[in-house]
Amino acid sequence: MQRPKICLCLTCSTLAKNLAVLEKYRRWIDMAELRADYLTDDERLYIRRFPAMAGIPVILTIRRLVDGGVYKGGEAARTALMARGLAFASQDTSKNFAYIDLEEDLDVPCIQDAALAFGTRIIRSMHNMTDTVTDLPAQMAKIRKTGYEIPKIACTPRTLVDVSTLFKESASLDCEHIVCCMGMFSSPSRILAERMGSFLTYCSPPADNIDEALTKLGHTDPIQLNTLYNFRAIDKKTDVFGITGFPLTHTLSPNLHNEGYHKHGMNAVYIPIKSESVKDALDFGKVLGIKGLSVTVPHKEDVLACLDSVSPEAAEIGACNTVVFGESGTTGYNTDAEGFEKALREFLQVKNLRGKKIAIIGAGGAAKAIAYTVYKLKGKACIFNRTLANARFLAGKYRFKYAVLGMESQKLLEEYSWLIIQTTPVGMGAGETDDSADPLIFYGFAGSEQVYDIIYNPEKTPLLRRAEQAGCRICNGYSMLKYQAYKQFELFTGVPYEN
Repeated sequence: MQRPKICLCLTCSTLAKNLAVLEKYRRWIDMAELRADYLTDDERLYIRRFPAMAGIPVILTIRRLVDGGVYKGGEAARTALMARGLAFASQDTSKNFAYIDLEEDLDVPCIQDAALAFGTRIIRSMHNMTDTVTDLPAQMAKIRKTGYEIPKIACTPRTLVDVSTLFKESASLDCEHIVCCMGMFSSPSRILAERMGSFLTYCSPPADNIDEALTKLGHTDPIQLNTLYNFRAIDKKTDVFGITGFPLTHTLSPNLHNEGYHKHGMNAVYIPIKSESVKDALDFGKVLGIKGLSVTVPHKEDVLACLDSVSPEAAEIGACNTVVFGESGTTGYNTDAEGFEKALREFLQVKNLRGKKIAIIGAGGAAKAIAYTVYKLKGKACIFNRTLANARFLAGKYRFKYAVLGMESQKLLEEYSWLIIQTTPVGMGAGETDDSADPLIFYGFAGSEQVYDIIYNPEKTPLLRRAEQAGCRICNGYSMLKYQAYKQFELFTGVPYEN
């Protein structure tokens, strides 16, 4: 079976604008889909010209509202528009539409006969915009009307379990087909289209440049597909790694890991695997034969109960951010502690924290690794957290102090302010002036504090900006991310990242 093609969805209002988008991404794609439902009424009259203008295979699609499109006219007018797109076929088939997308319930013999006569293949599609599809082989057989057609199912998984099922069922499909997951859990199916045996994967430019609705459906940037995920090189021998968490909206881990595979000439890819349940992510990994999984918020603690074995350090910390899949099952590790220690030494230029009073903001999985490291480096700490019981539990492991995170603890925070380490997700992806994204908004910096925020996107959170303005030395979490990822890479592959 051929490797999947990369198909760029074109949703501009004019043919000229669509052609400009195509030209920008031409080197990254194999074909395009002209979404004529997005064209103005006047522009729709000239769709027949577009294949010759494009110079690559083009799918003609006029999507109804019920199927996620924007076409509001009646079926008679839509059928006439399809006929116009196929009419006056050229003997040079490259100047005709290579494909036309017809829904499963659209039975118009004249359109089907014209497509067959003109060498235009029919993509016979079924869309479920709110739910997944069960029994994929049976559904594919049902919608495929002739052996010449390519059946397509686009559905919306509600959980990662649904995606796992679609991957398993795709393995038994014995005809050319398209499987397309939409929504928040869609990324694995888009990037690993080869594992689904899919004829193509759809993509679109970033949301700020093109229709945002397509990004919400799960479309990937065509440049990212090629440069970040090396899509065209993915085959059955490609080792798959990934990162799971929820909502998993801001992560640079794919950049670091995929750069490492490229650097070492490895046939491997690292992908985002969004999941509300870490057990679902582990089960998905077993279905796909994933070799390693990074674990981020909010799963770093819950994952421990789902593993076959845990390293002594991860057990001591009480959190795991790295899972290796092996013949003996799943093994959990914690590379956050090592990554933080290297990043902290680099920031502070000290060998240890002896005699230093340090504030740790938060008591979650990341805070546990950081508290472990502070204790290891002989520092004294106070855990500040909104839920006091969690702060008490973490502090008790190392005989640290603890307090509620709020104005009532300001004096104690001042006492433990030689170094302030912010470990919560508050501030991730925040704007510069978003005060609600500053977990220490009640605290007035003196300017003598050193402030470390484990968040790296944005580069400066509202907390770091405020601390810097007060004269504090600041550092974000990128170095920690980098160093913990290097250790993960070595655990995953057996090869040091920087060799």
